Amino acid sequence: MLKPASNPRQGVFSEDALLPLSALQHYLYCPRQCALIHLEQAWAENRFTAEGNLMHARAHDAPDESRPGIRITHSLPVSSQTLGISGQCDVVEFHQNGTIIPIEYKRGKPKAHSADEVQLCAQAICLEEMSGIPIPEAFLFYGKRRRRTPIAIDTALRDLTISTAKRLHSLISEGITPQSTYAAQQCDACSLIEICQPKSLRLKRGAEAWFQSQIPNL
Repeated sequence: MLKPASNPRQGVFSEDALLPLSALQHYLYCPRQCALIHLEQAWAENRFTAEGNLMHARAHDAPDESRPGIRITHSLPVSSQTLGISGQCDVVEFHQNGTIIPIEYKRGKPKAHSADEVQLCAQAICLEEMSGIPIPEAFLFYGKRRRRTPIAIDTALRDLTISTAKRLHSLISEGITPQSTYAAQQCDACSLIEICQPKSLRLKRGAEAWFQSQIPNL
């Protein structure tokens, strides 16, 4: 189980209070999924996670390389003591002109929610803290599109990333797994659906509501 965050002084977290960067993506996708993974240590694979893991393995295991004016680094460890997170970047390009570009690899295609963008923005914030160089743009590489999608690391995305990190730390500190709420598009694609059992809980709530409605008639 993850350690709860210590009380940060002036917004700075200690090393032992840093949470996994990937937990930001889990939290925005579903706080209950995040808690099951990071509080209860629950995990299960499905086709989507297996495909995603394979894509990440290819990006992480590739050797670092140099091209004219660019140094490309794979699986770069990063951290941010203001966000209270640590993790790895799939790929980071260091350009001769000083530009730094993180690239996150994802299976599938762009999504309706902002979980992927927040994960990428967090990587950019980590790199900014570590290098002192501002990063105004980064990229998501989606497997189905087979090309980069540019993401502006703007104020709105930074604010969302910071607020998500705060909510993530609160979730871990409280140590309580949220109740499930069934949403077909998210739940049916989640590898933890059999562990979470959101449909069963919804049926249970429905039965309880029906029973309560019948009490005045008894």
